[in-house]
Amino acid sequence: MCGIVGYVGHRNVVDVIFKGLTNLEYRGYDSAGMALLDQNEIKVFKSLGKLINLKNVLSESSAQLTAPTSGIGHIRWATHGSPSLENAHPHTCTCGKLAVVHNGIIENYKELREELIKKGCKFRSQTDTETIAHLVAHEYENAKDLEIAVRNAVKKLQGAYAICVMHQNVPDVIIGARKNAPMLVGVGEGENFIASDTPAIIEYTKKTIYLDDNEIAVVTKNSIKITDIHGAVINKKVETLPWEPVALSKLGYKHFMLKEIHEQPDIIRNILNGKIYDIDSPVVLNEVKIDKDTLKKLNKIQIIACGTSLHAAMVGKYLIEDFAGISVDVEPSSEYIYRKTTTDSSTLVIGVSQSGETADTITAIKQAKEKNSHVLIITNRPDSYMARLADSLIPVNAGIEVSVAATKSYIAQLISFYLLALHLGEIKGTLSGDFLKNIKHELIQLPTKIEEILSNASSIKECARIFSSFKNFIYIARGINLATAYEGALKLKEISYINATGYPAGELKHGPIAMLDETMPVLSILIPGGITYDKILSNSEEAKARNAKLIALTSSDDENLKALFDVVLKIPHVCEILSPAICCVPLQLLAYYIAEFLGKDVDQPRNLAKSVTVE
Repeated sequence: MCGIVGYVGHRNVVDVIFKGLTNLEYRGYDSAGMALLDQNEIKVFKSLGKLINLKNVLSESSAQLTAPTSGIGHIRWATHGSPSLENAHPHTCTCGKLAVVHNGIIENYKELREELIKKGCKFRSQTDTETIAHLVAHEYENAKDLEIAVRNAVKKLQGAYAICVMHQNVPDVIIGARKNAPMLVGVGEGENFIASDTPAIIEYTKKTIYLDDNEIAVVTKNSIKITDIHGAVINKKVETLPWEPVALSKLGYKHFMLKEIHEQPDIIRNILNGKIYDIDSPVVLNEVKIDKDTLKKLNKIQIIACGTSLHAAMVGKYLIEDFAGISVDVEPSSEYIYRKTTTDSSTLVIGVSQSGETADTITAIKQAKEKNSHVLIITNRPDSYMARLADSLIPVNAGIEVSVAATKSYIAQLISFYLLALHLGEIKGTLSGDFLKNIKHELIQLPTKIEEILSNASSIKECARIFSSFKNFIYIARGINLATAYEGALKLKEISYINATGYPAGELKHGPIAMLDETMPVLSILIPGGITYDKILSNSEEAKARNAKLIALTSSDDENLKALFDVVLKIPHVCEILSPAICCVPLQLLAYYIAEFLGKDVDQPRNLAKSVTVE
């Protein structure tokens, strides 16, 4: 889950790498470092903590640098070894002539480390990455060719890796390799780049080559060579990035998270554009290759995802079962991959991932493909590895999401599930014409209703001020909004570090009610007109009887709610089936404002990284 940048070319190397790391800092911020080739010598600079600390180190060490011509940089999210200068990347071999940066986990590093120590290598850190540096250096001693050395070394690695390697005896050459971790090459003129994600290079080039597993890139300022692990040259397609550099700007907002929350109405409009032409026309999902014959063969659907995407998947289950009448299972990818599943050629497997590089979900998708299942991917990154594995694809078109806490990608996933469920229902003929017209009309109205929430957020901010001092929180809901309760609690946990938990409202009295007193606020999601409204109201009264502070999130106009709830947060009227796409927005804002009142680092919460590329 680390960020990698490599550069060789005519620009200021330090500036290019630092700017690239800045745009990748959402991937990790435990430590940072650079290895620079300067005057035919590799010079390494490291710092603990956030990237700004590395800038200070570089400024203080500027006298040590003359005119670097190439380099590699890294920001770390710690896996092996605690955050420290010794464990920060880049890592070097014993003599210091070779440097490596790495994203991933090497599962057999202990065995390799023991072998290398016996051969005289001196280790300075507790990381698995340092093993790679010594291993490549040992292979280089034998082969006297850096490309062959990297190739021979990676054959011995077990696990996941995206690595960049440079050696002072092979000036201005950077070698990258990947397996089960993302890596791309940025194509320029008189300059080239290597990175773990596109934001690192988008300011300089929109042309990129995506490496696949077991591929190696040899990069100079004027050449790029891609080979397989055995050395056979591969002709790779140069693709054009769909992003613009402005996506990495806050545009006047204090945090990326707040900006991304406010982008959501336009995100929904973008997704619906070209998919719902009018309420009388069928949903258009050209990249979904599922027809009547395919549907007839399906006996179930499995949705696999992690984190926020898992909550979107839970809403997707509800929608598909309701609209298309097909049984749906939802499971965390991290659980799916470690048990015997009943996936087969009669199963549609849906993988959901913001980044399209989530390691657990990629592994699960590969397992499903081995069972001949049709794989549909819902992702914000149509350029991702997961998208390239897909038989069918729904790109959610949310744009680059910089804040670690997912907001706009979540609502984009929700809308994608609405479209998919409607599409399946239309193919099967399970939905009435009137229902289809009404739901499409309401979908089209969603952006306007969310804009109403965003322009009248003062009550949410005041609620956040009142409840920012509490140490624990419970969110309750039923039915389709149970996932909303889970997601609201997750957002609060992620950025404020308040212990928040979502529960099915009916389960409150089966144990969790024991925790309720005046120190435990309970937020209830109540949508009038739905089949669960009265039941959740009753559950809220049970909480009130235990002296819990109560917050209602509702579209109800019932004035009697004010007598029961300490705070009533109003949302525009919406049918229950569409309410998750409305309710998530005030919960995002509530979490944001509470974190703001507490002085937390909203965009880069501790211990988290944006893209989880290790299992």
